[in-house]
Amino acid sequence: MNGFMTSASSHDGLLDRLAEVAVRTGLNLAPGQQLLITASLDAVPLVRRITEHAYRAGASLVTPFFSDDEMTLARFRHAPDASFDVAAGWLQDGMANAYRQGAARMAVTGGSPTLLAGEDPDRVARAGKASSLAGRPAMELITNFAVNWNIVACATPAWAAQVFPDDAPDRALARLWDAIFLASRVTVDDPVAAWVEHNDTLHRRADWLNERRFAALQFTGPGTDLTVGLADGHAWAGGSEPARNGIVCNPNIPTEEVFTTPHARRVEGYVRATKPLFHQGTLIDGIAVRFADGRIVEAHATEGLEVLERILDTDEGARRLGEVALVPHSSPISQSGVLFRNTLFDENASSHIALGQAYTKCMLDTENQTPEQIQARGANSSFIHIDWMIGSAEIDVTAITQDGAREPLMKHGEWVNKV
Repeated sequence: MNGFMTSASSHDGLLDRLAEVAVRTGLNLAPGQQLLITASLDAVPLVRRITEHAYRAGASLVTPFFSDDEMTLARFRHAPDASFDVAAGWLQDGMANAYRQGAARMAVTGGSPTLLAGEDPDRVARAGKASSLAGRPAMELITNFAVNWNIVACATPAWAAQVFPDDAPDRALARLWDAIFLASRVTVDDPVAAWVEHNDTLHRRADWLNERRFAALQFTGPGTDLTVGLADGHAWAGGSEPARNGIVCNPNIPTEEVFTTPHARRVEGYVRATKPLFHQGTLIDGIAVRFADGRIVEAHATEGLEVLERILDTDEGARRLGEVALVPHSSPISQSGVLFRNTLFDENASSHIALGQAYTKCMLDTENQTPEQIQARGANSSFIHIDWMIGSAEIDVTAITQDGAREPLMKHGEWVNKV
């Protein structure tokens, strides 16, 4: 028996499968473990099912925290200006303390991609910075993989309307749910087994890259000639992996990437985004930047430039890279042809880079090293971590070995070596 007792032929059956996969495969929740969930009010039906499966898995306590788009807009339209430099640090401190005590973390994404598009960019940027500052203690525990965590998606009317704008609301919502279920691999007879097989594929790719131990990657294509040095003692990862608490989990559902830590001071050249970035309710499109000595020294965007510039000014590390990830153009999410307008999905349709905080779990032998020693090896430090897409069928990736030799890694967005 595979554990899936509901029919997959109905929406309710697929929703239940998604919830169970999120708990069993995404979190691999341990008996007696607490779970913190963040979600929007629109996600209540999915969160209820996640809660049910969490308790069936032995959770000692499930604590949800809900947000609401209308309440967020009320703040931007009616709150005093000084309030945009304030964040609920007490809440973030509480969450960080829960993670230190072993609680698992689940985020349910699905808000409107451009909720704040019409709001004052200065206020949007200030609120985002305040939130990042307050959330730093919790974020560091997540990026260091201290506990098992997972992000899963819930279709919402506002999100569906932007992904399928030409459809009636009910039809758009149904199509978005179909796309989520398919990308999350819950439409097959045994989703847990499907995830085991998919994880094996990602692990083989990461293992091969770790064996090769390349020094750098070069991305070339229209508007792009970017060399990304890799951190000293970097490690590639992808799919399921053990958190520091010993629990093997899948942080992202869906996922198609293998990723590692770049060297924050060894990035050179220019790069153009291949998909728009939707960040904290704002659209940033047509991104094009130039790096020198690892730092963005020029930045352009056809839309949302002011927000991008404010993001880059968050702190010193915001102009440097904390992640580089490789995704074949043939990934199921890419081949679906759907622009999800949500990073959880769009980053798994395209190779990408991330500004800001590095995942130090993607580095070897860090247990007895200080943060300063880890940073000296190339790991970036920042209050932000923002992924944006740079891969496509027009982008080639060349690996540069430790002795300077060059090897083709991806051609026209596809792996050259089929490991």
